[in-house]
Amino acid sequence: MAVRNETELIKEIARLRSELAGRERESGDKVRRLERYAADMRKEFEQERSRSQELRRSHMATVRALSNAIEARRGHTSKHAERATAYALEIARALGISVSDTAEFELGFLLHDVGKIAIPDAILFKPGALTDEEQALMRQHPAIGADIVRRIDSLGAAADVVRFHHERWDGQGYPDGLAGEQIPLAARVFAVADVLDALTTNRPYRPASSFSAAREIITRQVGAQFDPRVVQAFSSIPDAAFERIGAQIR
Repeated sequence: MAVRNETELIKEIARLRSELAGRERESGDKVRRLERYAADMRKEFEQERSRSQELRRSHMATVRALSNAIEARRGHTSKHAERATAYALEIARALGISVSDTAEFELGFLLHDVGKIAIPDAILFKPGALTDEEQALMRQHPAIGADIVRRIDSLGAAADVVRFHHERWDGQGYPDGLAGEQIPLAARVFAVADVLDALTTNRPYRPASSFSAAREIITRQVGAQFDPRVVQAFSSIPDAAFERIGAQIR
């Protein structure tokens, strides 16, 4: 009786071991299938990311070409938009704005003056001071530009920069007379960068200022033309950083 029980026990153990081995093989097969699936997913993700990056590079090249075409129409070849964009991105980073947000802002920075394509040449190229009527027409270019940009789905997020980059912290800007934090942050950032490049670039009526002199001028407008928090971030960036950017984009 005891021998029979021991024999049955041995058979049961053998059966269990066989069953366990089968389950281990089955489990191993499932793990290998999951690993292959994960590898396929990684490959597909990398391919999609590569396509997305290539599309973005192509998109940015198109926007830069349009930006340069706008400047060329105005008789400018100094790459003001590209340089001001680079300054604005530097300030945005100093403010702690995320990379994903600055990517959206960049399109608006580059296209900030797109509305000037609708301004008559007689006004755009007038050598002297504009009349009140001409000035009023010129001040429509941010709204015109924003309307153009909003019609392109992929540029929708850039419209705020285009429309509001001439607004002032004290509410005395245009086209809408917004004040303080009513003005979108990206537009407040670009307002500083735009003036920085204007001051540090040679113009027919004056030579370029140094970056340190431009910084003083901008700082004097804190709370009037410019957002104090943006200027504080701007002030944390050394002149050498802006000088390096300016030298690279000529």
